[in-house]
Amino acid sequence: MTIKAVTPRVVEPPARLGMGVSVYPSATAMVWPGDAHTHEAVAVPGVRLAPGDVLVEVELATVCGTDVEAVLGHRRTQAPLVLGHEQVGRVVALGRGGAKTTDGHRVSLGERIVWSAAVPCGRCVRCRRGLQQQCLSLQKYGHERMRRGWELSGGFATHTHILDGTPLVRVPEDIPAEVLAPASCATASVAAAIEAAAELVPLEGALVLIAGAGMLGLTATAMAVEAGARVVVSEPIPERRESALAFGASGAADPAAPAGSPTGLAAVLAKTGGRTPAPTVSLELSGSPAAARSLLDALDVGGVLVLVGQSVPGPDLGIAPDALIRRLITIRGVHNYASRHLEQAVRFLADAWQRYPFAEQVGETFALADVDAALAARTHPRVAVRP
Repeated sequence: MTIKAVTPRVVEPPARLGMGVSVYPSATAMVWPGDAHTHEAVAVPGVRLAPGDVLVEVELATVCGTDVEAVLGHRRTQAPLVLGHEQVGRVVALGRGGAKTTDGHRVSLGERIVWSAAVPCGRCVRCRRGLQQQCLSLQKYGHERMRRGWELSGGFATHTHILDGTPLVRVPEDIPAEVLAPASCATASVAAAIEAAAELVPLEGALVLIAGAGMLGLTATAMAVEAGARVVVSEPIPERRESALAFGASGAADPAAPAGSPTGLAAVLAKTGGRTPAPTVSLELSGSPAAARSLLDALDVGGVLVLVGQSVPGPDLGIAPDALIRRLITIRGVHNYASRHLEQAVRFLADAWQRYPFAEQVGETFALADVDAALAARTHPRVAVRP
């Protein structure tokens, strides 16, 4: 594929007009028209890069649970849109003035990068408070209605148009794309969750209880173990419980096991925790309200519960205030992540990917034209789309 930069037919055009970039053959985006429709391939022969924008050729994209929620109607979306926000790619064109990674490195053509799932403005009151992941004018890759000038707005495409202000992180050449693609969502979100817990309870020597052994839960297991914690994972699917052990968990419990069962949560916590079987950190990464409730009940005095998996509306937890007060419990919510968490995610994967079977968590790889089949696949924590 050849990329040719084309200067607009304007003498010294205003910066806001950007720089025209033609792609031969045309870039292709798989566009989801909305409920009860399959994806349609849309040719995008060129883009206009504003100063600071980047055009990336997508190497591999993975399917996140929120992509599936969108096509199932469980997440509110504005169609048509290009789904996909977990991917790794290579820079093929830059807007005027270029772009920089989060560590200040000036991006060059051909570099392999991952980028944040969201674009913060950097100026609003939330961004100034350090909450760029909840920017008042936040734009999210794979979540926005397709619009003129930003057609390549998601990962299920041959190319992604990265907007100025998006956190970018360089990634090593020797790490498989299957390991790196989830960094832009799953790994960085877990880094944010681990940080939220560690700010209140030191992880070194702690007993950590994790609900869910999907991509988030397995990543959290490995991160917590690397931080010095003992980890118990609660997961109803036997194969996923085995995966949790491969990612360093000291025990894996079946939340559906009857009371008194050796595979039940109480028994596994008692076996793993020894004299202090109550966890001081619980991470809810399954999306199950029942799991969140069981994690809260299991927490030790002074413990922290971090909620990540329930980002769509659901039943309330029915928490009695006195239970929080008397047990000195803290509940924290984590949604999206800041740029530092993406940096942490890449550093973690670069260091740990050979010690844990991250690449094996990405199952079948689909062609871009078969994105509907990829969204319907349920065989692994992740499946991939390779443009």
